[in-house]
Amino acid sequence: MAARRKKKKWSELTTAQRAAIIAAGAVQLSLAGFAWWDLSRRPAAAVRGTKTAWAFAIAVNFAGPIAYLRFGRKPVPEVTA
Repeated sequence: MAARRKKKKWSELTTAQRAAIIAAGAVQLSLAGFAWWDLSRRPAAAVRGTKTAWAFAIAVNFAGPIAYLRFGRKPVPEVTA
């Protein structure tokens, strides 16, 4: 059985490790924020599945917002002039 690693405290992380965590958090929040913003403005008919289910799914780390943006939205029909 593999030995467990001791969890590091924030103060024990290097500057690069802290920056990476902050950057990943910023990307996660940006993705989720954009996905929730898009979901709130998109009509239910333009969403695959229920908007409630997608709202909860978006909260799942990186996978939720990416899944919604890739699979949850129906294509917008092109407008011809």
